[in-house]
Amino acid sequence: MTNIKTTSQLSLRDQVTRTLEIYFDNLQEESTCDLYEMVIQQVEKPLIEFVLQKTDFNQTQSAQMLGINRNTLRKKMLKYKLIES
Repeated sequence: MTNIKTTSQLSLRDQVTRTLEIYFDNLQEESTCDLYEMVIQQVEKPLIEFVLQKTDFNQTQSAQMLGINRNTLRKKMLKYKLIES
């Protein structure tokens, strides 16, 4: 019996690994740089958006849920244009 998991059954870690494998397969012979920053941005923005929606955009609650300082959250919200300065 084969134990093939669907995407919804994979852990977040496994999903990231799977996505990176696909990314590198698609690169073929091309090189890549700034991979760390690219991955962080691809994960961080939707994470912040999701948590903000879950807390009805309460920044204090969102920061607590994320485990970061409220000022750090505001900086990230500005970075990703989720609020205006």
